[in-house]
Amino acid sequence: MKKREQAKRIDNLIFFPGMEKRLTDKGLESLHNKKFNEAITLLEEAKVLDPDNDDILVGLVLAYFEASSFKKAKKLANEMLLKGIGDYFQMVDLYLTVLIQLHEYQEIVETIEVLLEEKEIPPDKHDHFLTILQFSKRMAENHLQDGSEEEPEESSLNKLNLFENNNLNEQMLLISGLAEKNIRPYVPEITEYLKADNGHAFLKTILLTLLKEQEIDKELVVRKFSLEEKVIPAKLPEVRVQPRMKEVKELLEIHLESNNPVLFDNTIGMVERIFFISYPFTLEPESPAAWAGAFQLLVEEYLGLNPKIGKIAQAYSVHPKEIGQAVVKIEEIEKISYPNI
Repeated sequence: MKKREQAKRIDNLIFFPGMEKRLTDKGLESLHNKKFNEAITLLEEAKVLDPDNDDILVGLVLAYFEASSFKKAKKLANEMLLKGIGDYFQMVDLYLTVLIQLHEYQEIVETIEVLLEEKEIPPDKHDHFLTILQFSKRMAENHLQDGSEEEPEESSLNKLNLFENNNLNEQMLLISGLAEKNIRPYVPEITEYLKADNGHAFLKTILLTLLKEQEIDKELVVRKFSLEEKVIPAKLPEVRVQPRMKEVKELLEIHLESNNPVLFDNTIGMVERIFFISYPFTLEPESPAAWAGAFQLLVEEYLGLNPKIGKIAQAYSVHPKEIGQAVVKIEEIEKISYPNI
């Protein structure tokens, strides 16, 4: 017969067996449901009962982070690293993310340089940490030049500073960090960026997908390619299954997949790239067949196949002029390169 668990007594309070697990489960559920302050309360109680539990501590760091309690998140993450609690590189990543929010770039530089010197970084994470190191060195230098060594105000911690930073790779690094955060504190700045003429189309797509994932139902203005549209992110189609893109892919599948698989694969790659950058706009011409023909024409040209627009137009039952319209638009969008992170 299993021995009955004893109740725990801490500071004259009695906690019954299994209490820490119930608190942990409820705390992690609250974290998942984005009830961050509730999660903090529950997980802090669980931590009292089980102070070295990986799940409790990682959950608590995340909850602090999402609630913008960055100093508490930093302190706890640092304690976990020193004690060797949790997956080491998961905790390093989390710790660095917190430091970025606190604008403590010099500490990021020192942390990563120690890891590099000790050759502790796995090969598959090497480039990732080098990118953060380069970014943090630049930001640390900027802070020294500005003479701003004071701690950031709380109001500045929820800023991406997308307009102040013109480096596309650094902007991408900041935006990619939003994937695991509560995006709502950043919505006002993102709204301004989406409607700005000088915002990068690729970054705008990334931001829209993040807003959609977190079900932001506020109407926003998006500007790309001198076009403007009002959208509600939560109601947008998934970027990978846009209706027009789906129709274009189906036409290319019919015409190319069996006859020329290599041409088909290359053409589909271009389709996905162009529709990703142009999201959420439905561009002229309206005909999916014109777009399919234009994509095939351009990829054949890139492959040196000397395509004939008349022959392709006939195959897709569309006027050559419409294919020409789509070609111009594709070439315009193709000039926008992807960030190389």
